[in-house]
Amino acid sequence: METIFALSSGSAPAGIAVIRISGPRAAAALENLAGKLPPPRRAVARYLKDSGGGILDHAMVLFLPGPNNATGEDTAELHLHGGRAVIAAVESALAAMDGLRHAEPGEFTRRAFVNGRLDLAESEGLADLLEAETELQRRSAIAMLGGGLSRVVEGWRSEVLILSAQVEAVLDFSDEEDAADLPSSFAEGLGALRAGIGDWLARPRARALKEGFRVVLAGPPNSGKSTLFNALVEDEAAITAPTAGTTRDILQRSCAIAGIPFTFIDTAGLHESSVDPIEIIGIERAHSALNQADLVLWLGNEGEGPPGAWEIESKIDCSASGGKSSPLLRISAVTGEGVDELRHRLTAHAAIALPKTGQVALSDRQHNLLTEALNNLNEICPSGDLLLTGENLRSARAAFDRLIGRSATEDLLDTLFGRFCIGK
Repeated sequence: METIFALSSGSAPAGIAVIRISGPRAAAALENLAGKLPPPRRAVARYLKDSGGGILDHAMVLFLPGPNNATGEDTAELHLHGGRAVIAAVESALAAMDGLRHAEPGEFTRRAFVNGRLDLAESEGLADLLEAETELQRRSAIAMLGGGLSRVVEGWRSEVLILSAQVEAVLDFSDEEDAADLPSSFAEGLGALRAGIGDWLARPRARALKEGFRVVLAGPPNSGKSTLFNALVEDEAAITAPTAGTTRDILQRSCAIAGIPFTFIDTAGLHESSVDPIEIIGIERAHSALNQADLVLWLGNEGEGPPGAWEIESKIDCSASGGKSSPLLRISAVTGEGVDELRHRLTAHAAIALPKTGQVALSDRQHNLLTEALNNLNEICPSGDLLLTGENLRSARAAFDRLIGRSATEDLLDTLFGRFCIGK
């Protein structure tokens, strides 16, 4: 296996830059640069020199022998002064050594997976942690990275193996004249397994956590959508004007309110009289956004919004405002009246729909595999054909294996580890 290296800290310039080296030649590379190998797991200050003896930097160096480290193989770290020229010089010296090359995106984490330091679900948690922008996202990613889901799935897998063993025992010791039955514990174990998986599938999904709780502002032209949109995201993101039809396409902006991620979507005014082909496209996209919304704020005539929409009376600062008989809120995005109350209600509503703080949230891939496993278990009848029962149990176990990475395709691994930056 080749030895890889990359800048593993943030972009230069910075106070400190960390270059990580991992692979069978990590120790030799560190010795070539620093003169001799430091004691394992002990930070030591050394002058780093190129092949001609020229000083590259005065740095802290670490040698972390495998397998008990992040990647599971010998690893070295160089803690440099964080100037671009220093980093470039050290990387050039490493690239000139035999058997060393620059790492690909996610390659360090992929090696951790290959070497058994992380399973696939934990790797997904690490990717989510690197992308986390809110406290809710961070805590959910920490729970996944810490093996919260992996431990549960391993437990389910063990239970499936126990059930499979019971089926095999009956098949082995039964004959045509004296067919044996499965023990009563089989049905009990199967029921508990189904219930456990069902509880996880009923949890809020990770999509809303990653993309933000999707709130669509909708209504006819000139109903105050864009002004309210700007007030909610606290930015002049949308063009506003007294002229109806200013917004002709959807506009979305992500932000966090009280630590909860939201995606607010401003839409073209909804009406049926337009003959403008561009405006018609905008209206079609608005309808599509409504179908994908977690919540719709309806600023149009009362009762004309989609089912479940919040009735909002906007523009209460305007004397021409028609008013609604029983809106959820009356708001003026111009004066700010009611906007803070709307934010408060949105965060309270989204907090129920999103995963709880620190709770593991399933990705689409994980949700689909657990659904596949549950479907196989639901096909089992304790008094049914034992061969079919055994096959359904095997299929459920295979779904668990794919979830945690016991069996995974190269395409899947490429997709997952491609999410990581170079150096991670």
